[in-house]
Amino acid sequence: MPKIPSASPRRERYDFHSHTFLTDGRASATDMWREADVLGHQALAVTDHVALEDPKPLLDRLRQEAAAWEGEELTTLIGVEVTMIPPRKIPDVVRAARRAGAEIVIVHGETPANPVPMGTNRAAVELNEVDVLAHPGFLTVSDAELAKAHDVVLELTARALHMVTNGHVARTALEVGNDLVVDSDAHATDQLVSAAHARQVARGAGVPDSAVTRVLRETPQRLLKRCGKG
Repeated sequence: MPKIPSASPRRERYDFHSHTFLTDGRASATDMWREADVLGHQALAVTDHVALEDPKPLLDRLRQEAAAWEGEELTTLIGVEVTMIPPRKIPDVVRAARRAGAEIVIVHGETPANPVPMGTNRAAVELNEVDVLAHPGFLTVSDAELAKAHDVVLELTARALHMVTNGHVARTALEVGNDLVVDSDAHATDQLVSAAHARQVARGAGVPDSAVTRVLRETPQRLLKRCGKG
């Protein structure tokens, strides 16, 4: 039975990482945004995977779907997750996505759950054109420092596949003073998470109560402005 939205859901949730059936997800962008709206999201980015192919056809398709949400309370973002490519190629792919109209660019970080090429984290945080380094695994202090210098936000993930290093990422980021967000990495509508769930992810990773509001609201609001949607 479909969920029935409340008359006025509280807009407390920001999520900068999700996927559709245009790559390896199981729903359309429209379905993902509709579910996010029901859950009370303020913003949801669709960031489908790209590698070395031209990102323009993907972004053009997402842009067509996003046009239907103009004027609605939910803020939609279209973008890409640069995934599993040689680190030396990351700058070229990131810049191609920007030229093709990506509002947000994230990079698939060195999660231990996948055979991500070594050096991916470093290549991502060397670029101020990257907005978020997703599930960065055993993030080093030096890479965290570069992320801070280049204003790359680090991700705590709600996706079970990648959560094992959330505590390490949080400790390293808090030590360096990085900005953090909690993303779902949802590949289907039922994998999107509520604001309450995101709070549990942050606290479970060791983010102190004094910093949770920054992670769940202040940094996302700033990131949204950076992406031109604030």
